[in-house]
Order: sequence, then structure tokens, then C-alpha cells
Amino acid sequence: MKRTEREESSAAESSTVVTDGAGVDWRGSASSSVTVTRAERLREFYEETVLKPMLVAWSDSRTRLGLLIIGFYVSLALVAVLGLWRAPSTSQAPRYLTLFENMQYPLGTTASGTDLAALIIHSTPDILLMVTSGGLWATGIAVLVGTVAGYKGGSVGRALMSISDFVMAIPGLPLVMILAITFNPKNPILLGIVININYWAGLGRSIHSQVLTIRENNYVEASRTMGVSTPRIILKDVIPNIMPYVTVNFVFAARYVVFASIGLFFLGVLPYSDQNWGVTLNFAYNGGALFSWSAAHWLLVPMAAIIGLSVGLILLGQGMDRVFNPRVRTRLTGESESTASADEKDTGMTEVL
Repeated sequence: MKRTEREESSAAESSTVVTDGAGVDWRGSASSSVTVTRAERLREFYEETVLKPMLVAWSDSRTRLGLLIIGFYVSLALVAVLGLWRAPSTSQAPRYLTLFENMQYPLGTTASGTDLAALIIHSTPDILLMVTSGGLWATGIAVLVGTVAGYKGGSVGRALMSISDFVMAIPGLPLVMILAITFNPKNPILLGIVININYWAGLGRSIHSQVLTIRENNYVEASRTMGVSTPRIILKDVIPNIMPYVTVNFVFAARYVVFASIGLFFLGVLPYSDQNWGVTLNFAYNGGALFSWSAAHWLLVPMAAIIGLSVGLILLGQGMDRVFNPRVRTRLTGESESTASADEKDTGMTEVL
């Protein structure tokens, strides 16, 4: 049976090859050529979240030094946890040994014959737990409250900021002293949270101000237009833009825990413990180390431990600030912005031609 003219014309149209003028067949082959495999997605995720941040961090001498210092304190904590150094006790060594006078007790001893190195080492795990928990508490609550209030706005934003202003108006040190005396917390993780109980309020207010600006950006508007959920927009578009600020403030919050905890232990407000740098300072001061050169190491050793941890946190925070800078990450991984802009120009010319 002969086909009708309509059938013949439709068959001819279906067999027509669509080209771009250079003999390239575009009949559906493009969709298969851009298919991304699971391995490629995993590789891209690894490069963006692990490789590039590591390259940026390692390129900064401040980050390397900060990691070295923090790694040293973590090593001290592991030594204490694994029991690789003797536990501190009275009359375990001659009294008032100075620095490196006896290599069995390299940091000297106290008036009671306690090994100072043992005191510093066995105090480190609790200090690190307090620092980490206090920093995570303060920055975590601040990011949650600040981003939600800034992005949602309206009555939700006003309510959250009113709570933040109320908490910020409460004096921090008296509040911590009252909570410490009332609940007598002994867990170092809980102590870190108590010390930074209202530290998040000021940071949350600052983050709120930044998010108010970020939510008006074009890419955030585009995500809203495409129907992306609010939690996903906050996680993917808002929080990455405030991470440098959050990282620096995490370091500030951690340093505050260090100084506040040492001061409160020194004053005897927090639960008493021999294995704490603040308590060691208190004993040294009461033992006359401030006025006796032979006992000066008793005061200087815990002070050096406090200063070293603070410096390590500062250097690490400064280095991490560059990790979240996409321009630095792009430059160090060989993807220069000038090349990218040149490619965009070439593409535009090709499209015009």
C-alpha cells in the first residue's frame, strides 16, 4: 500500500539530521554525553570539601603553626588518657625542683613535691573538652538563631532577636557564678556550656545583620523562585557565606572559655580539682611563688600552657578564615579567575558568531 503524502513528509522530517553548521549531529547525543557518574560526583565532592580546604590551609604558615600547637595539646591529652605519664600526687618528688633540674621531673615540682608536668598533662583533657564544648555551644546557638531570624524576618525574626537582646543584657560573669554555685557542675563538657551560657547572644545579633544582606542576593532569590525549601537555602546559600565570620568567633568563644575557666578555678568558684591550670595558679600564688624566684616556675608553667593554647587557637582561626574564601581556594588549585573570565568571553563571542 502506498503511503500518503502526509506520512511521507512526517517521515522525512523525522529523518532530518539537525546540525550546528559544522556537521555535528545533535539528535539526543548531548544528553548522554553530559551524564555524570557516581564516581565523578564523589570526586567532585572530595575536591570541594576536603582537597581544596586542605591546600588552602597548608599554604598558610599560620594554619600550619596553629595546627602544630593544637596538635601538641591534643598529644598531651592522649598521654594523660592513655596513662603514659605518672598521675600527680603529693610527695612524689623533692620539693621546689626548678625547670630541667631533674629530667625525671622536667618542669619542676611544687611546694608539696608534686610533679608540675603531671599537673599540666592531666589537666589538658578537661581543658580541651571545655574549650570545644563552649565554642560549639556559643557558635551553634548563634548561627541557628541569627540565620533563622535574619532569613525569615517578620514576627519570627523579631521574637528571636528579642530573646537574644534579653540574654545579652544579663551580665555574663555573675550568671556563670550563680549557675556554678547552684548546680556545681563537674563534667568538663557541661562546664564549657555553663561558662558560655549567654555568649551566643551578641554573635547571634551580628549574624542576623549579615543574613539580612545575604538574603537579598540574586542567587538566594533564584533559589526561592525555584521553590527550594527554607532549610536547604539556609544550609546551601546563607551559612557558607558567613562561615569565615563564624570560624573567627568560634576561636574567640573558645579563648573566652580558657580564660574564664582558669579565672573561676583560681577564685574557687568552679568545682575544685587539683588537675587544673587555674587551681595550680591558685596554689602557686598562695604558696608565695609570685615573690620567690625559686618557686617562680610553679607560676610560670601553667601560665605558659594557657598562653600557648590561646596562641594556637588564634593562629588556627586566622588560617581557617582563608579556607572559606572561595577565591583563595580557586587560585591555589590552579583555577584562576582570569582564566574563567576569559573562557566566559570566548563563549560569548562564539555564541554571537
